Amino acid sequence: MRRELLLRAVPPLLAWYRVCKRDLPWRHCRTPYTALVAELMLQQTRVEAVRERYVRFLSRFPTAEALAAAQEDEVLKLWEGLGYYSRARNLHKAAKIVAAQGFPKDFAGVRALPGVGDYTAGAVCSIALGQKEPAVDGNVLRILSRLYADGRCVDDGSVKSEYAGLLREVYPEETADFCEALMELGAIVCTPNGAPLCGHCPWRDLCLARRAGEAERYPVRREKRARKQVEATVLVLRCRDTFALERRGEGGLLARMWQFPFFEGEAPDFGPVLAQKRATHVFTHVEWHMTGKLVDAAQPFAPYVWATAEEIEARYALPSAFSAFKAWLR
Repeated sequence: MRRELLLRAVPPLLAWYRVCKRDLPWRHCRTPYTALVAELMLQQTRVEAVRERYVRFLSRFPTAEALAAAQEDEVLKLWEGLGYYSRARNLHKAAKIVAAQGFPKDFAGVRALPGVGDYTAGAVCSIALGQKEPAVDGNVLRILSRLYADGRCVDDGSVKSEYAGLLREVYPEETADFCEALMELGAIVCTPNGAPLCGHCPWRDLCLARRAGEAERYPVRREKRARKQVEATVLVLRCRDTFALERRGEGGLLARMWQFPFFEGEAPDFGPVLAQKRATHVFTHVEWHMTGKLVDAAQPFAPYVWATAEEIEARYALPSAFSAFKAWLR
């Protein structure tokens, strides 16, 4: 029954997508490399935040070979503001593999690239390689759980696997359009926040949840764990026209990224505090509640790297967690 319902849902979804799809830059060119760039950028990031950065990134790195030849710091600088910087490092590593060996030809090969999971591999294969490989993300889990009025927890791996199997059985020849149509429906009609726009949905006559008047009941998700709260102090140390930077450690949150001197709890006394502000940054599992302090230093000192505002803007990727304090660079 579920296969038959999904099979009936394919034609109206494709017809809707061709008329209603958004004009997004990664839909203008569907090569395996550009699809990989787009999918990694879009992971856990809003579409509007990716638009311009995607264009800028491909302008600088139009091919895997160009990206492979770049220094990591330049890659991270172009990724600045997108967050989850491990994605940029993995993309850089993947580009080196592709430049040396060519782009993989099947799901297993794409899945083996650094930072690529089942969803990204499925998206690249269906969008750029013409293969009937499903890409099941939160959007797809939501729209299918509503289509079926499925009360099971979609965070259960068995549900995700079942949906992937169902999609594989009904995939049309237009693999790219179908993959993107599923995601588009969840992004702009069957949305995660607020009431779904059922009146605009191509599945409005098929959706079992809508017919029961219970669309907002689905999907069923596990309760999220409370985020860890961290109190920290961020120092913007200024010596004449230069500012202190440090690189974070090799592992953990924001690994190897540049930052202003960062201290959990209170910071040492490095001089008079000229200004102070509070800022909060929310990560997936932790929240930083930061007190920022602008401090004048008598002279540059170790272990920090000292750079001008212009050098920081041009060369050093500062995570968006510190955006509130960059105003002091002006």
